Amino acid sequence: MDKKIIPPPFKIKMVEAIRLIPRKEREDAIRKAGFNTFELKSEDVFIDLLTDSGTSAMSDNQWAGMMLGDEAYAGSKNFTNLKNAVNEVYEFPYVIPTHQGRGAEHIMSQALIKKGDIVPNNLYFTTRRVHQELAGGKWCDVSVKEATEAQSTFLFKGNIDIRKLHALILKARKEGVTIPYISMEACVNMAGGQPFSMGNLWDVRNISLKYRIPLYLDATRLVENAYFIQQREKGYWGCSIKEIVSQICSLCDGITVSAKKDALVNIGGFIALRDENVFQKMRELVVVWEGLHTYGGLAGRDLEAMARGIYEMVDDDYIAHRVKQVEALGGRLEKSGIPIVTPIGGHAVFLDAKRFVSHVPQKAFPAQALAAAIYVESGVRTMERGIVSGQHGNEPYDGLELVRLTIPRRVYTREHLDYVADGIIALYKKRGTIRGLKMIYAPKTLRFFQARFEEL
Repeated sequence: MDKKIIPPPFKIKMVEAIRLIPRKEREDAIRKAGFNTFELKSEDVFIDLLTDSGTSAMSDNQWAGMMLGDEAYAGSKNFTNLKNAVNEVYEFPYVIPTHQGRGAEHIMSQALIKKGDIVPNNLYFTTRRVHQELAGGKWCDVSVKEATEAQSTFLFKGNIDIRKLHALILKARKEGVTIPYISMEACVNMAGGQPFSMGNLWDVRNISLKYRIPLYLDATRLVENAYFIQQREKGYWGCSIKEIVSQICSLCDGITVSAKKDALVNIGGFIALRDENVFQKMRELVVVWEGLHTYGGLAGRDLEAMARGIYEMVDDDYIAHRVKQVEALGGRLEKSGIPIVTPIGGHAVFLDAKRFVSHVPQKAFPAQALAAAIYVESGVRTMERGIVSGQHGNEPYDGLELVRLTIPRRVYTREHLDYVADGIIALYKKRGTIRGLKMIYAPKTLRFFQARFEEL
């Protein structure tokens, strides 16, 4: 028996039919979508690995909770249940619900950042950076160098470079520039879903205390980060995921969360804080942009599903299976010679497009072209994480050029992922046929969602 295979710690109660449309129809579909997988119709997709955001399968317990929605405009009992769940698992006293993580990022940025501020980040998540910049701040990268080295085997590519952070703080003080907070992401998406270590978090926290700069965490994929700490960092093997999550949060002043990932719901997010004054300021803003502070743009039933998902996400058996499923896909691709980001991340396998389609120059959007080619080959939808996602304005970009194969939680079986691997392996053998792209339309911000392309 293969000891690496962990059976799912759940059984299937309901299924949804999926269909692989003919290749000619897939070719027509990707052209109509402007070679942007975000523009494909869901019905034209066979296996959807576009994102793990809001695509999880909810449990019977969560669906039962949906029937207990208290849809009162103010003071819903479901908000109380959410607050209790956050208090117990994340251990923050103050909670502000939002419609999703983007709403939380917006409110935090507007409340804390003023024009001219600089915000240190360990790389970035696309929407978090945009909100920091729209509020007048300047995003500053203080990630370790390994974060952008696809072939590095460093186990904690999500770490902050302590020397970079310290130098940035001293420079800012000398120039009279404010750093409103240090921003740190769990399982850094743009680095390939890579975690930070607890030791690094302690170092960052000590600097934040020394210079009295708050530390705010993007805890959207915190549970996966906690799993990597449990498995890779000395002293944590015997700790439960819930204990590690608690310790991480104890070192932070606040968190923003897209509950559409770890918390296993289709919509929802929240901010959790320690400082009552900051809480009051952000709570006032949520009423302006999201809804009343006890529902934050969500129905009561969604608040209940989120509360129950928070308890479920820290189950050790569940998260072990979730990450091992990603590892199994990545391991098969790696053994077949497919260039991927190593170590394999927590929520996705990232193909290294610079090596996969080395004949396509970066100006011809290799990751975008590869994502489109994967869809045509197999009906599998993936997404670009390269120059289209990474370039902001006219700034130069020569970073990672990745295609993300994102695994929804509790949705696909091993057979589904074997099919994905077969399709990518087959495509790699004829990778020379993949042509670069020309961008013919792009919005000013977050262009990867709506940009359109033509084949060169």
